Amino acid sequence: MSKVNVPKTNISQVKKSKLKVFWRENKSLIIFISLMMVFRSAVADWNDVPTGSMKPTIVEGDRILVNKMAYDIRFPFSHVSLFKIADPQRNDIIIFDSVVSDKRLVKRVIGVPGDVVSMHNNQLIINGEVVDYKELANKSSHKIMTESLISNSHRIRLAQQPSRLANFSSVKVPQNQYLVLGDNRDNSADSRVIGFVPRDEIVGRSSTVVMSLNYDNYYLPRSERFLIDL
Repeated sequence: MSKVNVPKTNISQVKKSKLKVFWRENKSLIIFISLMMVFRSAVADWNDVPTGSMKPTIVEGDRILVNKMAYDIRFPFSHVSLFKIADPQRNDIIIFDSVVSDKRLVKRVIGVPGDVVSMHNNQLIINGEVVDYKELANKSSHKIMTESLISNSHRIRLAQQPSRLANFSSVKVPQNQYLVLGDNRDNSADSRVIGFVPRDEIVGRSSTVVMSLNYDNYYLPRSERFLIDL
């Protein structure tokens, strides 16, 4: 049998016709998905937390709300700032895309540009002032403390046997960079490992756990961690 040659112009017209039909039948869904993608990229999103580096504040399996307009209005799908709203402050929980570690991380801001920070046996000294601590719980493997930064306080977790991360000499935080630490002080790859965090790597700020899944119990939801403040 002889092969039938279909003109290329007809094939092109058929493809365009199918695309028009697809667009007409799915226009609302496509627009909705596009707007949601822009919203999640530039306005707000949630972020899974797979590790315990921020215990006891954030635990493995938490889904935290990320306010992407906390510091900047950014061009969607990029780190390009169109307008700066504010700068990160001490005690803020920030989400940033770390170039050094090649992953997205969640840590707490401890030092802002110009601060001089050091740590001795897990005790912070900021601009010559020793940070206040209070013990809340003492267990065989770790203890829970409150750490007061200026007028704000939060809980941290310290191992009974301090790690090599428990000490560092005085460092001055450069302009447009931040010193960040995990609340799980002896088990966190933070500025003590990756260095200062550049301002343009910061994605947003979080202050709420949206929901949480228990990795150790068949990923069942933890109802007690729904919509809690950090």
